Amino acid sequence: MAAATTGKLMKPARLLIASVCLCGLAALLAVLASRVEPPPDKRAAFPRGEIAVGVDASFPPFAVDDGQSLTGLDIELAKAIAERIDLPLRFINISYYGLYDALISGEADLLISALRIDPSRMDDLRYTRHYFDNGLLVVSSVDAPKLNAESLAGHRVAFEIGSQAETELRKLEAESFELKLERFPYELPRYALDALRLGIADAAVVDATTLRSYQREYPSWRIERFHLTHDYFAIALSSSRRDAWRLVDDALATLIASGQLATIIDNWILSESALGSLL
Repeated sequence: MAAATTGKLMKPARLLIASVCLCGLAALLAVLASRVEPPPDKRAAFPRGEIAVGVDASFPPFAVDDGQSLTGLDIELAKAIAERIDLPLRFINISYYGLYDALISGEADLLISALRIDPSRMDDLRYTRHYFDNGLLVVSSVDAPKLNAESLAGHRVAFEIGSQAETELRKLEAESFELKLERFPYELPRYALDALRLGIADAAVVDATTLRSYQREYPSWRIERFHLTHDYFAIALSSSRRDAWRLVDDALATLIASGQLATIIDNWILSESALGSLL
């Protein structure tokens, strides 16, 4: 009887403890919710009432000035971001060497111009998440044995002479005395891909943009590839423009999640997903 009485007494106690825990959890969630920053005011973030985008329109397929208008991947991306933020867009066509000056002076609100994430600029700039990886790829035929960095030894490797690809290959050889390559240097990276496709070379090392553009010309060519390096492109804003950065980065995140960014990339160069479907 005592045990039964104890059990009956413990049920309300358990309920009370559970209620206290739930109340505590609710209070904690309320505190955390109160700490979440409200979305930035777009008018305060962009006080001119528009988004001024600095771009160097001399770098196809990212941005090109055809004499009448600007076109390219970065141009389409900027338009999609402005549409998400719901503000008018204005492009400022600037040479590459003047881009950062335009940003720091306030002439441009942000830069979308195939810019690499540069750690040395982090004190003055904020970068968004990256929207493109233009790193070096080691490409081989799908019919050949699959290659990796360690198994390149003794293979015929094509690359653009004097390029970052040659630098990285020399670095690989320097790091491993056993890794000796048969080098096939060419004047242009697409010539390196020609050598691979025609069976002159066993592998080619090119950047992602070159490979994807080449795949547009030869869509039935089946390949394997792996990243040798990563080279991330992102949008740059002044470090003092935190609210503007939040709006732009959130818009970019939405474009990535919705698949719209992949569609934009596919409009100008073969996207990673489309490239993968050909393997």
